[in-house]
Formats: sequence, structure tokens, C-alpha cells
Amino acid sequence: MNLFSDIRALVIDALAQMERQGDLPAGLDTANVTVEPPRDPAHGDMATNAAMVLAKPPGRKPRDIAEALAARLATDPRITSAEVAGPGFLNLRLASDEWRAVIRAALAQGADYGRSDMGAGVRVNVEFVSANPTGPMHVGHTRGAVFGDALAALLDFSGHDVTREYYINDGGAQVDVLARSAYERYREANGLEPAIREGLYPGDYLIPVGEALKAKYGDSLIDRPESEWLAEVREFATQAMMEMIRDDLALLNVHMDVFSSEKALYGTGRIEAAIDRLRQAGLIYEGVLEPPKGKTPEDWEPRQQTLFRSTAHGDDVDRPVKKSDGSWTYFAPDIAYHWDKIDRGFDQLIDVFGADHGGYVKRMQAAVKALSDGRVPLDVKLIQLVKLFKNGEPFKMSKRAGTFVTLRDVVEQAGADVTRFHMLTRKNDAALDFDFARVLEQSKDNPVWYVQYASARVNSVLKKAAEGGVDVSDAALAQADLSRLDHPAELALAARVAEWPRTVEIAARAHEPHRIAFFLYDIASDLHSLWNRGNEETGLRFVQDGDPATTAAKIALVRAVGVVISAGLGILGVTPAKEMR
Repeated sequence: MNLFSDIRALVIDALAQMERQGDLPAGLDTANVTVEPPRDPAHGDMATNAAMVLAKPPGRKPRDIAEALAARLATDPRITSAEVAGPGFLNLRLASDEWRAVIRAALAQGADYGRSDMGAGVRVNVEFVSANPTGPMHVGHTRGAVFGDALAALLDFSGHDVTREYYINDGGAQVDVLARSAYERYREANGLEPAIREGLYPGDYLIPVGEALKAKYGDSLIDRPESEWLAEVREFATQAMMEMIRDDLALLNVHMDVFSSEKALYGTGRIEAAIDRLRQAGLIYEGVLEPPKGKTPEDWEPRQQTLFRSTAHGDDVDRPVKKSDGSWTYFAPDIAYHWDKIDRGFDQLIDVFGADHGGYVKRMQAAVKALSDGRVPLDVKLIQLVKLFKNGEPFKMSKRAGTFVTLRDVVEQAGADVTRFHMLTRKNDAALDFDFARVLEQSKDNPVWYVQYASARVNSVLKKAAEGGVDVSDAALAQADLSRLDHPAELALAARVAEWPRTVEIAARAHEPHRIAFFLYDIASDLHSLWNRGNEETGLRFVQDGDPATTAAKIALVRAVGVVISAGLGILGVTPAKEMR
């Protein structure tokens, strides 16, 4: 049940009647007609912009259309009042039974309340994390992992067919550096002094890799030329790093559906085929790029290169796909990889990149647009930096990693649930401060604790009611006499429950899972507020001693809130708290 969609359908039907009777011209586009909560609750329960967006084609005043629409809507039993406001907005008030029906729907549908068929089975590929397989994941990867996983869950909840994918960047020079670094730890395992020279990876995480190499090869690789061991050590170390990354992701309860390899694209003809497809479209040419904007670097010189005409699809400049020496640029295999995703039949692509990839967005979108003939959209979500603190002081680096704080450091300090929720309390493109003391404190200022406290409170109330002889099963509560819920504060909480399906769809359309975290904080706040009012107004207490019928009605409302909180936390990948310790 989506009450906002139901009332919007009522508005659209009323507009259609006005068309048939000549009050509006036929064929008006109602796509931009919305029904949403007003900014000020005092103005009503819902508001529609219908008159404002439909006034221009017939050349009528919005207020005139709004008044005619209000008269029609007021005849529906669900609407108790329809009032024109300002230049032509229409404020609606709903019958109390509509909010009570929402409670029944939440109890009847349970975990599926708020689920949507909006996605219509559209196949979406969400590529996220995709960290270089050269070491443990850092805190930036942590935020990207949480965001990507929550976005995938949100899209699944809204009816999309979602694939979570990790692209292993194992085709570049960085994996050769990994191999050389692992080899030094292998030498160390054989009793020799490692030469961790500048440019190699210094972290202690490679010590076990060196020991594993010794277990497999003994000392047989010692003093052999690099050309004889590089490829084998590179493969061994890459696999070891990917096992570490999988384990780190599992700590956050993140599990990928697909792992794709950059290296697997080389030597298969896929890169060449992708570039040829662009060439056939007239988008590949030999040319010389303009020098970078601003002062020309001393080392810049005009070079003939193979270029992709990305400006034809919205980019600022054309991009090289092959260097002057004939080797591919890093952009070329990425083109081939995205073409592979298109070929696999995905209808939408989402890439989750670090903030340092901002300059990469337009060229990648141009490539996908060209390869799919504009059929497949690519949305790129940039993840801003995370600043770590402990009691207001910067968190120290990890010795294990050598140069940065790892995902494992964060999860071990804060826990997976706290980490995931807090990482989603800001929009992805906004910087995030993560203070280990603040995220664990028990206060209203800590959204993680505040929402989990609401979840625990729901369970506590249900337990108390059950001990008092009330059947708190969802089936029984759905049959409660909800007319006993007549206080404005109770109906306001039911109205918040009604907003859940709408919130899911809005968040899914915008690819913004942080909206779910924000909503959970709001509904938790409403629940706590109603509880606190019960301390002064006994009639608002959830358990009414000696009145099981009224208790059942109030518990039905509380349970409906619990249904929403559990569903929202499920999207965020957080386990709902049953009790607070």
C-alpha cells in the first residue's frame, strides 16, 4: 500500500473527469503532477501541484483550476477537506481511517511493506569498491562498500533486478609492484633482509604472503632473475590480496555477485572489438590533443594519438585510447569492460568511484552512451573522503597497512552495524567525519543509537503487552479496533508510517540510500516523542492497564513502526536491535 500513490491516482482521475467535461483541454501531460507532504504540517496531510503544472497549456489561472479540482476531490470519502493555497497549490486533509488502514497494511505485509514494483525488473549493475588488489581496503573503500551495498539493496527493494559487481584492477603496473613487494617478504621469510625500497608497498600485511610463498616454493626463487618469478608471484599475491579483500568485505556483510578482471580483457580481442565498434560509429580518429588549460607544461609536446571523440557525447575534450607507442591507455580496457556489461544485458549501469575520479565521469558516460546508442544510462556516484577521529583527535595510522587506516580497523573499533549506519548519514558526495567515540555514544545526537533504541523500544513494548495477555502477533493486531487511535499524535505517527513506501521510491529513483537513514531517524524521533508524551498523558501510554482492546490498538501502531524500522535497517544492511545493552 502506498497511500501517496493512491491519492495521486485520485487526483489524476479527477483531472481526467475535468478533461471529459471540457473544464480542461484533452491530452494534458500529468507526469509532473505530484502529491506529497506539505512543508508545514499545519497546512494539511498532503499537497498537490496539479493546478500549477497544468495551468499554462489552457491559459488559465492556477487558482481557478485548483478550485475546480478541490470541489471534485472533496466528494471522495477519503478527503475531508481540499483547500486552495497561494497561487494555486491544493492542500488536502484525509479521513483518519486512511491512516488506520496504513497500520493494517504494514501489519499484513510485514517485511514487504514499502516494497515497490517501480523498478519493473529493470536489470541494474552496481559496480562498487573495485579497489586495487594490492593491499587491505582503507576507510574510503569502507564508505564506498557501504554505499554501494545499500544502494543495491534499495534498488532490489524497489523492484529492480540488481547485480553487485567488483572490477579487479589487476592489469596495470600496480600488480607488478605488488609482486616485487611480496617477493621481498618472501626473501624475509627465508631469513634475508627485505629491501623495501621506495615505491614498494611497506605494510605488514604482506608478511603472511611471503611466508605462504616460502611454504610453496621453499628457497627456489631466491637469486633468480625477476623475469622468471614475476608473473607467478604476481598471480599468487593478487589472489592472496583478493582473499583478504573478500574477508574484509564480509566483515561489513558485503558480498558481491560477480568479480570481473581487467587482466582477463587483455589478449581476448575485447578491447580491440570495443574500439572498433566506436571506430565504426566514426568516433575514433588519429589526432593531436590541445595542451592542458592554463600554463603549458614544459614536458608537454604535441603527439599523434588514437583518440575517442567523447565530445560528441557530452565530454569536455576528446580522450586518448592508445598511446603514441601503440599501447592502450587505462581508459581503453574500461571502455571494453563497460561494453561487456552492456552486452550482458544490463539496462542501467551504476559506478561508485572515489572522489578523485571526478574527472573520469564524463568520458565514461560518453563511452557508454556511444556503445549502447544511448539506450543504457550510466550514473556515477562519487564517494567523498572520510575523516577519522577519536574523542575529537585524528585517528592514528595502521601499522598493518603502513600508510592508512584499514576497513578492518574501523569495523573492529566500531562494529559493522554502527559503521554501516553512520556511513549513510551523509549524502555520498558530502565529506563525512567519523568519530569513534561519537558513533558509540548513547544520545539523541547519535542517529545510530537513536534508531536502534527505537527498534529495541518496539520489542520491549511488545514483550510487556504480551505479558499482560495481549496477542501481539501481526495477524491479531491487524484485527484490533484501530478507531481507538484518535489522538493527533498517534495519527501523526501513522502518517509517518504511510510515508515509508514513498520514501523508498524517491530514494531509489535518486540513487540516494542516505534518504533511508534520514527517514529512520525521523520515525524513531516520532516514536520516542509519543512515548515521552505518555509519561504526562496517561491516555497515550502504549499499554493501557485493564483495557486490552485499547492496548491492542496502540500496540498495532507501535508494531507498524517496528515493521518500517526493520525494513529500513535491512536496506542499510544493519541488524535491528532487540534490546539495548
